[in-house]
Amino acid sequence: MTLRSDVLAYIPSPPQGVWQLGPIPLRAYALCIILGIVVAIWWGERRWQERGGQSGTVLDVAMFAVPFGLIGGRLYHVATDWKKYFAAGANPIEALYIWQGGLGIWGAVFLGGIGAWIGCRVYRVPLPAFGDAIAPPILLAQAIGRLGNYFNQELYGRETTVPWGLEIYPRFDANGDPDPMNGVSNDVVEKIVHPTFLYEMLWNLLVVVLLVQIDRRWRIGHGRLFALYVAGYSFGRFFVELMRDDEATKIAGVRINSFTSALVFLAAIAYFVFATKGRETAEQLQPGAMTRPWPWQLRALRAAGASAAIAGSGVALTKDSAKDAAGEADSEDDSAEAEESVRRTGEKTTADNGK
Repeated sequence: MTLRSDVLAYIPSPPQGVWQLGPIPLRAYALCIILGIVVAIWWGERRWQERGGQSGTVLDVAMFAVPFGLIGGRLYHVATDWKKYFAAGANPIEALYIWQGGLGIWGAVFLGGIGAWIGCRVYRVPLPAFGDAIAPPILLAQAIGRLGNYFNQELYGRETTVPWGLEIYPRFDANGDPDPMNGVSNDVVEKIVHPTFLYEMLWNLLVVVLLVQIDRRWRIGHGRLFALYVAGYSFGRFFVELMRDDEATKIAGVRINSFTSALVFLAAIAYFVFATKGRETAEQLQPGAMTRPWPWQLRALRAAGASAAIAGSGVALTKDSAKDAAGEADSEDDSAEAEESVRRTGEKTTADNGK
């Protein structure tokens, strides 16, 4: 260990991440998560209303999505780092100690998406459009949440000598025993590391700006902006994972989060390419106005995109009616041909009678 005065050029870590307010512990990690959720709901509400949706919808759906997301994030963390909780000598009950950190973003997005789907079903609003409205706010919330990793001295990278390296301090409880999560540092530097949580936070902020600009210029809709959010985050996370050397589950020597990032990136890009182009109208964001076809219903998706392009159409669109719309387009062509044939036959008969 070296004295902190020898490395003042580096970024210092907070001396502690928990403060006691009487018997209540105030945890910086939890406060950052809560702040991120509040900001995401507030900004998401504004974006939803700007698109023509009803006020209060984002908060209503968040009542389903947030609990599901927290549970999903914890489940993913425990599943991918199961040895911390279920290996020999570990304490399985600590798998429930969410306040000690450990939320996997992939599990949070997946199960949070399930919660949002349930909420959108309850309030009868289209999930893809809802996802587009909250995509930039969710990523901003993730950036804010990364500050919690800073206070917890976690998710950092390999040791380094770069000027922006992060100082890591050992922490101790009141009895002088090591307590990295709840203790206080003795101002002695243990090592200098890459602040990978900071890299990820800055990347998230950059992608947020790009998403907003893309949305304004090209009016992205039908879940495609959400797909860009997932792809953008996954791309950056893949490289951040390569810089980390903390304990993690690996496959063939590669961190499991790197595999997840690559697979999710490819899936998000595929959705962006094949999903319906354009954006839903304000009428289609109203409760019960539209239920989007499934991604594999290509014909129905085209019909849905066509109806969305008709401003002020106000046509209620369901999965079944979308299929009917696609079929009606073909039947109208057939009817037109039939009518033309009848008209020509009638004209010929009239001409023959006049001879």
